[in-house]
Amino acid sequence: MGRAGEFSAACVSLPQTHSWVNPTCGTPAPARNRASSASRSCTGPAVPAIGHANPDARTCIPTPGLPTPPGECRLNLHALLAALLLCAPIAHAQDAGIPAPAGDVPGGRIPQLQGEIVIDGKLDDAAWQGALVQEIAYDIQPGDNTPAPVKTVVRIGYTTDALYLAYHALDDDPSQIRAHLRDRDAAFDDDWVGVFLDTFNDNRRGYELIVNPLGVQADLIRDETNTNNQEDTSWDGLWQSAGQLTADGYDVEIRIPFSTLRFPTGGGDQRWGISLFRNWPRDKRHQLTSHKVPRESNCFQCEWGKYEGFAGAHQGRNLEVVPTLTMGKSQRRDAAGQPWQSGDSSIEPGLDVSWAPSPAMTLNATINPDFSQVETDQLQLNFNDSFALFYQEKRPFFLEGADYFTSQFDVLYTRQIADPDFGLRVTGRTGSGAYGAIVARDATTLLLVPGVLGSGFEQLDQKADVAVGRYRYDFNTHVSVGAIGTFRQGDDYANNVAGVDARWQQGAHTATAQLLHSQSEYPLAIVDTYKDELGGDPTPTGNAWRAEYLYDSRNWNFDAWHENIDPGFRADLGFMGQVGYDKSLLGGQHTWYRDDKSFNRISVYADFDVTHRYDGQLLEREWEGQASVQGPKQSQLTLHGMTRQRFWQGTLFDEHYVDVNGNYRPSGNLQLGAYMQVGTMIDLAAEQTGRRTMLEVWGNANVGRGIAMNWDLIRQRMRRNGGTAFTATVLNAGGSWQLDPRQRLRLTLQGSDVQRDQTLYLDPVDATARDWAAQMVYSYKVNPHTVVYAGASYGAFMDDDNPDLFGDTRSMFLKLSYGWQP
Repeated sequence: MGRAGEFSAACVSLPQTHSWVNPTCGTPAPARNRASSASRSCTGPAVPAIGHANPDARTCIPTPGLPTPPGECRLNLHALLAALLLCAPIAHAQDAGIPAPAGDVPGGRIPQLQGEIVIDGKLDDAAWQGALVQEIAYDIQPGDNTPAPVKTVVRIGYTTDALYLAYHALDDDPSQIRAHLRDRDAAFDDDWVGVFLDTFNDNRRGYELIVNPLGVQADLIRDETNTNNQEDTSWDGLWQSAGQLTADGYDVEIRIPFSTLRFPTGGGDQRWGISLFRNWPRDKRHQLTSHKVPRESNCFQCEWGKYEGFAGAHQGRNLEVVPTLTMGKSQRRDAAGQPWQSGDSSIEPGLDVSWAPSPAMTLNATINPDFSQVETDQLQLNFNDSFALFYQEKRPFFLEGADYFTSQFDVLYTRQIADPDFGLRVTGRTGSGAYGAIVARDATTLLLVPGVLGSGFEQLDQKADVAVGRYRYDFNTHVSVGAIGTFRQGDDYANNVAGVDARWQQGAHTATAQLLHSQSEYPLAIVDTYKDELGGDPTPTGNAWRAEYLYDSRNWNFDAWHENIDPGFRADLGFMGQVGYDKSLLGGQHTWYRDDKSFNRISVYADFDVTHRYDGQLLEREWEGQASVQGPKQSQLTLHGMTRQRFWQGTLFDEHYVDVNGNYRPSGNLQLGAYMQVGTMIDLAAEQTGRRTMLEVWGNANVGRGIAMNWDLIRQRMRRNGGTAFTATVLNAGGSWQLDPRQRLRLTLQGSDVQRDQTLYLDPVDATARDWAAQMVYSYKVNPHTVVYAGASYGAFMDDDNPDLFGDTRSMFLKLSYGWQP
């Protein structure tokens, strides 16, 4: 915003066609690590559990096997676009609770059902008699493939156009079942059942479809090769589900049209990997499966049962057309007491088309796309951090199929494609690989200008052509290689990145590597503004490479990696905010499992890393360690400490701190958490160290079946030179009322307050800065693509130049979309 100096709420305002959501700062989003990477992420083998697909998930419940040349040539963008697009391969009358047969094992032949099944949550259709019967028999977390504490019988069958599943989930105490009306992809903390599908049977990419006892859906894409984010909720399939609570538990029915899935071509028998799953959250969060999962396994998908069948399955036309209409009106004023001035107002139609010419390939096109964001992201402050904040992508066109473009470096960050006039995307699978390509015409050019000690966003007032290509080839289940390229060109601007990567995994051992090369050209205005970062060179070039080895067994984890990025390297379509350095890390963890104990998992972790500037100057030398324990009430407690030397503005400073992070569930409807950090840190604006304290309290609560509330309050303070240099407070709070499975009303409140002692700073700083915003949104969803949104937002601020808090922006919007399948 620029209103409150360097300690304002740092919200990068992307130049979107419609920015109705947040009057205070455009489209802010939470950073990847708000406090400490060690305190927020699961180190070592502790990775997000199934169903914790939210990348900002706070509870890291570990589940075994669920990871986590220079020259003057100028690339021909138009030839590349053509190549990327043209060369892609086109390529219960009976009681459903009857126990499974004795000796039942996962896997088998899925039969074709005879007769009609109505998806209503009642397992009384006669066609279920002919289904394959399976049982979810194993507790893999916290148990070690021990017998499941509750019984779950599953029936599976198919017709020529859909896969059908019925779950009869028994419970010794049905009053403890957690079931709430929720928005899509928001019921992971409930009881739920699900089916995970590896339709290509290659242990690489799979679908996860989940249903709670009231029929609320969640669906995810699982990428076994992506250790950073294996579960992605951005995919929204069109499928049917229904559930109902019963006297002895709950029942769920699911119908998955084959048009929603991608699988090999041909009409004969297929062989799929399938996992049947149940989440049973009580004192512990029990994860139950139809198959065993050894704790030493590094490939969860490899453990799924193998099922045959599906002869004659067909996908229909695989065509969907989604017209959209977005309308909005905003007003703003420059000071308190002044009249409101009309701002942006528009009525914007758009069109999205999705077509699968073959079961293994999907084409997407969008014209005049609606890239507005309906619900505001979490507010955060960035006043004592020199690097740009990460903003999560929330636009549907870029979210769907995003896993096809992942690599070890963040070379594609689609929010850099800020305001496209159109976009085209192709994704697909071959017999031994996967590919994806994106082309777009962007109405503006947004840059992330990186440096050695900091980074920031810059915008060029010019159009740009964008192309992205990614291909991965799997030699076998252990070895894969890939290539990726991102290309963007404007009038006097260009940035082209190309590289290769490889991955090897066998048993407890995983090795990965990636090499990238970039060529860039920048306008003189950018070169003059960023002299330190660009060194006066309008055509920088450079390389980036990274290699990592990971050992991950039942009790031991070891990680070693090194990366090197030249000062001239630029990935303008990615999120690589630091260049001109090399960094190495060695780390290890040991875990003790204590089955049937109150505290069932204890782990200790430590690592050492060192970072040097390209000229050899030490930037950081750091030791850190932590101990964590999981216990009753789904509790987790982590104690972490760090000490390091850190280079800033020509001086090496000593920093050290300790922090504690914990959360638990006193009941099924309430979760509470807290984080506290104390230590010596640098006040970047003053170039001095002081004693900083940070406290965060957060939680969420359910009231009845449909009301949910959440809050997150962060306060930090820096004391030095006999006074308090700054205090900063951030509040994110909200609530939602799910009126019924389709209707939802949500209220969001955000606020920040920063106070500085100007006498403790040599350079001028604002003494006070304050922002707050509110938003209300009503939504009606028939399915993920047929939706109505209506909402209003209001924001206010103050700083030294505006001592009175006043509302400066307000807006209203309406968004309509309709998913049509001919």
